[in-house]
Amino acid sequence: MARLARLQATDRSDADATISRTPRLRTRYYAFLSYSHKDKDLADWLHSELERFRVPHSLAGKLTANGVVPRRLAPIFRDQQDLSAGADLGEEIKAALAASQFLIVLCSPTAATSRWTNAEIESFKRTRPEGCVLAAVVGGEPFASDIPGREAEECFPPALRYKYDRRGHQTAKRAEPLAADFREVGEGKRLAFLKLVAGMLGVGLDELVQRDTTRRHRQLAWLAAGSLAGMAVTSTLAVTAIQARDSARDQRREAESLVAFMLGDLKDKLEPIGRLDALDGVGSRVLAYYSKQDASELTDAALIQRSRALSLTAQVAYLRGNNDGAARLYREALAGTGEAVRRSPDDPERLYEHAQNVFWVGDLARRRGDTGQAEKDFREYGSLAARMVAAQPDNLRYRMEVQYARENLGIVLVSQRRFAEAVGQFHAIVAAMESMRVVDPDNKEYQKELSNALGWLADADKGIGRIDDAITLRQRQIAYLNQRLAAGNSDVALQQQLVVAHQALGLLFASRGDLERGNGELRMALANVERLLAVETSNRNWRDLSASVRLELAKNLLVLGQAAEAAQQTSTGCAIASDLRARDPNIARWRALQATCLTVRSKIADSGGNSSAAIDAAQGALSAAQSLHTGDPVTDRYFVAAAYRQLGDLQQRAGDRVSAMSAWSAGFAKLPDNVAERPWEMSERAELLRRLGRNSEAKPLVAKLAAIGFKSAE
Repeated sequence: MARLARLQATDRSDADATISRTPRLRTRYYAFLSYSHKDKDLADWLHSELERFRVPHSLAGKLTANGVVPRRLAPIFRDQQDLSAGADLGEEIKAALAASQFLIVLCSPTAATSRWTNAEIESFKRTRPEGCVLAAVVGGEPFASDIPGREAEECFPPALRYKYDRRGHQTAKRAEPLAADFREVGEGKRLAFLKLVAGMLGVGLDELVQRDTTRRHRQLAWLAAGSLAGMAVTSTLAVTAIQARDSARDQRREAESLVAFMLGDLKDKLEPIGRLDALDGVGSRVLAYYSKQDASELTDAALIQRSRALSLTAQVAYLRGNNDGAARLYREALAGTGEAVRRSPDDPERLYEHAQNVFWVGDLARRRGDTGQAEKDFREYGSLAARMVAAQPDNLRYRMEVQYARENLGIVLVSQRRFAEAVGQFHAIVAAMESMRVVDPDNKEYQKELSNALGWLADADKGIGRIDDAITLRQRQIAYLNQRLAAGNSDVALQQQLVVAHQALGLLFASRGDLERGNGELRMALANVERLLAVETSNRNWRDLSASVRLELAKNLLVLGQAAEAAQQTSTGCAIASDLRARDPNIARWRALQATCLTVRSKIADSGGNSSAAIDAAQGALSAAQSLHTGDPVTDRYFVAAAYRQLGDLQQRAGDRVSAMSAWSAGFAKLPDNVAERPWEMSERAELLRRLGRNSEAKPLVAKLAAIGFKSAE
């Protein structure tokens, strides 16, 4: 929905001339409350709350962009209560609008169709096009009239949806009214009310919430003190205790409303910019709040909020490379959401919260190489997604969960070398995401998932040798990501996907023998990931990408004879890989990075004529490869075979033919039989066969690789 931000100072240069032609009331109103009479109950409450609200002493008198902060927000104008028996009702309303500093509109589907509500907004905007208009959403959906089939849900009157020029004429430009969500599914009455007040005063919401909470804590403390004194003197303890209990309950509700804001709007604003310290601060503060309460006595809502905070801190731990800590936190969050589902097994929103934790537990298992556990968790995730959609078939967010579940099962299929099935799975996801994107083209989740599905489809196509198709898909993904980023979507998730896409495309070009073009893509990947690291240096995913891209670039540079730059890229990449491995030696990908680092160092030493150092590094690479347990034992065996081949090549060049043959034989013995081979794996088998003199066996493999256009960069 529309954001509530700090109000700008009212520009009165053109408004004064118009106001001077409008009869003024003697009373200067702080705000004009416009509403449909069907929303009268909330209007009564809001009017009362505004007029009795006392601005904290520390803020009163402070100069902000909206002027000097008053002590009170009164008086507030309402047409039903404040009009005198004037003969010209229309002129009196215009005068009241002209004499009001702010206009507050209660927005609902009824208000959106109210001629009088719309006329009041028009009158206010005509006298002050840059005036301070605030929207209080009480029902419906803002800008729903822009979504086919949902026009009846529109809650913003037409005049609220468009800007007015300085002559008081409506323009075609979309307005972004400052808004607070009073709906039951929104921010909660108290937090939404404080948003409105913060907007009128021109102060930050956090500052006002903190001071309001402090004031209520003081009130509660005085009440408690009075209760203790009364206990010794009078029999009114029961009444006082009830009042204290009710006040404490209200205080807890307000605190939990603030928690909801921190884990909702605030987290959503911080997440796309990638600042881990800010996200960690949000999660830690919420957990600190709940740590003072008995978890077994938490309400259903509080139980969910606590699990969300645990998930957020787990996410930060994961991004910082603390996978053990992330797994522990996600399991704790999983226990909380599991209990919430047990209490209400048919509530789709609880199923959604639980599914997020099930996914992350499975994803961490996959990254640790436990693909069996990962598949089990992803299938449970898919089952939960299906239950959500069954409960609410038209909910697009739940339908997205089905796509996420399909994608993760597709990833498992790739790890199981069921490439053709994976291609079908990812094709279905791409088609579904294209359809959903048509419905809501600006939805950032749809944008990220379409890009992600294109990338996985490219990898699956590459697995079965469709290199041209894989190149086309990666180019399509890069074009799409650049389009979204150029359109203003600066989400770091899209930027990270762009790094991966450029790197993958670079490797595809290299597999075609086009190393120069491949290096161009790798350099773009490196430039993009370095920009991300400038935002958050502790993000281990981005450091991992930086090391990986540098080492792949170094391999190509060596083949092209550019040993100096290859050595520089290798030095930096290996330093990053070493740091990652030191932080968690159990991460299979980081062990693989170390093996790659040693392999490239061996090649650099060999290119410089240092045979002894080259063989030492190759033996280290072999040792590292033998320790790999990625969860895909077939891939692990090919890594070991490649390390043996390189060691044998170095021994052959050093004149030790016997040792070379022994290494090549050991490498070939590691190759599995009767498996679906990726092109690079097929190439590895052919190279070892040729070195062992078994050219007749290598020939059909070489022919097949030539048919798909694969060229080894070795």
